[in-house]
Amino acid sequence: MRLYQVWKGSNKFLCGGRLIFGPDAGSLLLSTVLITSPLVGLCFQCVTKLDSDSSEKQALGMPVLVVTILLGLADLSFLFLTSSRDPGIVPRNARPPERGDDEPSMGAGDEVATPSTEWVLPRTKDVAVAGGHVVRVKYCDTCLLYRPPRASHCSICNNCVQKFDHHCPWVGQCIGLRNYRFFFLFISTSTFLCLYVFVLSWLNIAAQRRSHGGSLLRSMTGEPLSLVLIVYTFVSAWFVGGLTVFHVYLMSTNQTTYENFRYRYEKKENPYDRGVPANISEVFCTRMPPSMNKFRAWVELPEPETTTFDGGPLSSRNKIDLAGPNEKIDLEMGTRNNPGGGVPAILQGLHYAEMEKNSISVHIKDRQSAEAPDPLMVTAPPRHDGEAE
Repeated sequence: MRLYQVWKGSNKFLCGGRLIFGPDAGSLLLSTVLITSPLVGLCFQCVTKLDSDSSEKQALGMPVLVVTILLGLADLSFLFLTSSRDPGIVPRNARPPERGDDEPSMGAGDEVATPSTEWVLPRTKDVAVAGGHVVRVKYCDTCLLYRPPRASHCSICNNCVQKFDHHCPWVGQCIGLRNYRFFFLFISTSTFLCLYVFVLSWLNIAAQRRSHGGSLLRSMTGEPLSLVLIVYTFVSAWFVGGLTVFHVYLMSTNQTTYENFRYRYEKKENPYDRGVPANISEVFCTRMPPSMNKFRAWVELPEPETTTFDGGPLSSRNKIDLAGPNEKIDLEMGTRNNPGGGVPAILQGLHYAEMEKNSISVHIKDRQSAEAPDPLMVTAPPRHDGEAE
């Protein structure tokens, strides 16, 4: 089987593991509808103005139609690139890492036990990052590894993600090291589209004032679709625009959303801040690191373990085979899924006649023992009437 078929995270895979989505990828449909609805309305107005026989100068025309389509395709492309790629998932370990000899011993409350119980791992450890700063990383009990600096475990996707920013429900994916660039392009393009449709809708209403006697109110009632687009984009711009401004601040200070809410670098030194130009260049101008996971690679499934007990009370002929987790055992009959009937394998080879004879002889002996007097008990002689006690 391939790796994506046995992946332990909550992700959804398409196209044979080439596309990876979050567990809430269904929200992509809602986001797509919210983006395309105002664009379709604006394009419809452009088409109707092209077919209009009015000699008045129109604000909407073929150039606006082409630009609207291109901006819409770009925004949807950024949305798809954000939600369908590996955000920077850290491969999980099959067993805890070995503890190094140079690692200091921690207190009992700061240690995590390993399956062997022969040694324990410290809950945190210090690592050096660029610039000579030392940061503390935590041990992940789910992924069985020490998280890289700036990584965190997403409870929704059930993965540790490099440079974890947040899990965005609108794109249905974690935002991390490998898709933050496309996420910022997505929200900034969406903000521009809101302002673009908002301004053009007002221009379209203003262009109709002459045909309505110069009244702006009559122009608004004469263009109800433009009025709906104005309200829709005005409300949307506050949300997506505010998110864009917030991420401009995070990008210029080299912070993530998780770090901003958790560590508050305004009150202490940010070990990753290298200045505004270098911070912005790190997001847009650095080479995208390759994925740490080969989801289409072939993997071998571990064989179910069997345990046999030899010697002692159990002879070499009596071996106990432990069932796998997917096997159902009939505890009363001592068989595993025996739909064909017959004597189960565990009961074959028993001498039932001899077992019955032994059972009868044991029953007779038990009855005789019950009837025989107890030699340790002294019985009193029988008394006759009239004898003194």
